[in-house]
Amino acid sequence: MRIPFNRSEGASLGIEWELELVDLASGELTPLASEILEQIRPAGQPSHPRAKHELFENTIEVITGVCRTVEEAMEDLRVTVGEVSAAAAERDAGLICSGSHPFSDWALQKVSPDPRYALLLDRMQLPARQLLTFGVHVHVGVRAAEKVIPIVNALTQYVPHFLALSASSPFWAGADTGLASVRTKIFEQLPTAGLPHQLANWKQFEAYMDLLIRTKAISSIREVWWDIRPHPDFGTVEVRICDGLPTLDEVGAVGALAQCLVERLDREYDRGYTLPVPRGWVVRENKWRAARHGIDAEVIVDDRGTVVPVADAITDLVEDLMPTARRLGCSEQLSGIERILAAGPSYARQRAVADAHEGDLRAVVHSLLAEARDGLPR
Repeated sequence: MRIPFNRSEGASLGIEWELELVDLASGELTPLASEILEQIRPAGQPSHPRAKHELFENTIEVITGVCRTVEEAMEDLRVTVGEVSAAAAERDAGLICSGSHPFSDWALQKVSPDPRYALLLDRMQLPARQLLTFGVHVHVGVRAAEKVIPIVNALTQYVPHFLALSASSPFWAGADTGLASVRTKIFEQLPTAGLPHQLANWKQFEAYMDLLIRTKAISSIREVWWDIRPHPDFGTVEVRICDGLPTLDEVGAVGALAQCLVERLDREYDRGYTLPVPRGWVVRENKWRAARHGIDAEVIVDDRGTVVPVADAITDLVEDLMPTARRLGCSEQLSGIERILAAGPSYARQRAVADAHEGDLRAVVHSLLAEARDGLPR
């Protein structure tokens, strides 16, 4: 099975941001997506080009076009979010983003009308019905198909960095899970989700996708929901590990991190370097540590078992990537990672609000609404 890869000219950028629609009075998720998407649909167009359905009617995903810089992507998102937010306000609803809603019940949510979601639920059953989770996906352009699998493999060493920074799902159905990111554990229930399989090259990727389709494990490669995956149609590597990010500031920071890493790995490949392939057991353990402990995790950095705080690893990585960021025009956004470390990732901020309000999770929703409106706390 041949899978064409629509190569990108450079480290182009695209971002997908899954937003929750919440009732302003109760803080509960509210099924308004179809109404809002119909209202903001441009005249004469079948759908909005930058906003679309997700699995449940309580979610709208806003997407960018193909952007050259993080700043351009953020402005693209800002415009679409403004349209969605205004339409939601007319219905006494607001927008938040977090890896999981603090207390809404997954079993009570209305499914979107797209037939492919009905097929997904029929095939996957309970694991799919429980997918009341929200994330941010970052696409970065890659210049040639033969680079994609080496870049995906190398990026897995940074899974704990992305997850610790973005972790925003400490609560599930009204209870504190004890995790920084329960979203990652819920999503891993799907048979084609989780960490990417370590493959050698594009030919192996084509053979593996062919096997999955021939054996009816999937109907298309879009149903392989790896934490980091190739996207042949877009000509990108897609970083999908991140929990939902509450503010555009955080989206920009994580977008800059992804763009810089892919660009550096792409250039290193061109220079003849063999990109690193981390041991599978190390990647799995580090992902778990970040999901459990967030920014307080200690991660394994070599085969000898050397352990360092992930916060220190992130700080060092930002410093190391800054020359690449300056070349790409995203040094300001990459520096935003320092603000996330200072303010604490969302899971920590949410827990602090819950503690200050004697466990009232409605206060957490209100704090997420305020962050979506005002940006990352200083």
